[in-house]
Amino acid sequence: MRPYHHVPIVECGEQLVEIPLKLFAVESPHPYEKLGAPYGENSPYFLRESVVESLIEAQDYLQLLRPDWLIQIFDAYRPVAVQQFMVDYTFAEAVRMAGLTESEMSETQRQVIWEEVYKIWAEPSLDEKTPPPHSTGAAVDVTLVDNTGAIVNMGSAIDELSPASLPDYFANSLQPQAQQYDANRQLLCDVMEKAGFKRHPGEWWHFCFGDQMWAWLYNEAQPGNPVVARYGRLMSVS
Repeated sequence: MRPYHHVPIVECGEQLVEIPLKLFAVESPHPYEKLGAPYGENSPYFLRESVVESLIEAQDYLQLLRPDWLIQIFDAYRPVAVQQFMVDYTFAEAVRMAGLTESEMSETQRQVIWEEVYKIWAEPSLDEKTPPPHSTGAAVDVTLVDNTGAIVNMGSAIDELSPASLPDYFANSLQPQAQQYDANRQLLCDVMEKAGFKRHPGEWWHFCFGDQMWAWLYNEAQPGNPVVARYGRLMSVS
């Protein structure tokens, strides 16, 4: 159980809608589809209707601060089957990068790697009370593209299994390059939060609006006025 899983879900029934990708930058083909993730007839470029509206607001705020810059959509709606695929893929990659083979790993080695994987990835739960955030259609992974079309350097890659994924990792550095990474992350956070999103405490790229994590973060900041989640797990794009 994550801390946000204790937040009740009162599903509002809002539909998933397609993100108007012409307003944003996007990686094509989708990075997880390239790996073979089983989206089936579902699309990763869908979100709940109000979440899409807020994402457009964030893009509008960005334009005011950085004309001709774009939010890049890395990932949005993610069926639980895709969550399972990516968790398994990340575990296998972490084993490979550690120079190990899964069949010869000790239980301790296996546990250490799984702990690293689950620092980034939510458990692919089928329990309606503990849905992975992306499976609700209320979470989106984003970065920025500048006015030349280049992806803005945030100091670490999306989904990177390292401490550099922490949003404030570069905040106290005296190195000019690190300070720029932090400023870039802060710009992304500022425009997303101005539109109502909350940032994942452990991932600079993950933002949510209306799911359990969003409600938990909202309640932590404003304990006197608690809210519940309004988006639960969705089975597929309708």
